[in-house]
Amino acid sequence: MDTSFIDILSMTFFQRALIAGVLVGFLGSFYGVFVVQRKMSFLGNGLAHAAFGGVALGLLLQAEPLWIALPFTILVAILITLLKEKTTLEIDTSIGIFFALSMALGIIFLSLKKDYSVDAFSYLFGSILLVNKTDITAEAVLSLITALLSLRYWKRWAYASFDRELARADRHKTRFDDYLLSVMIALTIVLSIKLVGIVLIAAFLVIPAATARLSADRFFTMTIKAIIFGISTSLIGLLISIFLNLPTGAVIILFQSVLFGFAVILSFFRKH
Repeated sequence: MDTSFIDILSMTFFQRALIAGVLVGFLGSFYGVFVVQRKMSFLGNGLAHAAFGGVALGLLLQAEPLWIALPFTILVAILITLLKEKTTLEIDTSIGIFFALSMALGIIFLSLKKDYSVDAFSYLFGSILLVNKTDITAEAVLSLITALLSLRYWKRWAYASFDRELARADRHKTRFDDYLLSVMIALTIVLSIKLVGIVLIAAFLVIPAATARLSADRFFTMTIKAIIFGISTSLIGLLISIFLNLPTGAVIILFQSVLFGFAVILSFFRKH
């Protein structure tokens, strides 16, 4: 077992997958706390399916799917935020509309391309074999940008997450923050697709943050715990999937769900 593990660890694809797991675990969990606290869990689903539309278009055009999915998903994120701001529609209604539109476009794009099934399957459910240097560089850059943004905006984002109206009364730029967070979440989703997959990326955003919320009494503590949960479950899930030859994304989400179940049980006993 030790020898096989060392052999696997020396493989380039596995090293890239480990790095991607750390970066994606950090990004998904960091932005997940805002998704959970702002009650926007459905946003992950909406943007993931927007990414599906972009990936399908990329496959049809025979271009790099994720580079097509990036602007496609960012545009949908901006339009969802714009609809919420400019109309009386609730955000879940706006998300549902673009969810359906993106899925419809994705299905049409795939139907126009022959022999798409293998490529589409890998993006739908994730594949560590797809992670390359460009992906890791993009994830690292986004992680650095996230760290820099958090130094400037984290307190403001946290304030508005708990009381948006009071934040507006204190003249915080909540409108700008909404658009910025939506774009950053969209970028995180697209760059996480190769590891977790389109189908499961919404859960990857929500479960670590929800688990952290059950055991944290402060938002900062919740954020730190969510990041720890996100990174550790990504790495452990990756290792388990390699040794058992199972889909990486599904194993990661399953492991996160088990931890969430334990957190629920512990929370129940603490209250009683």
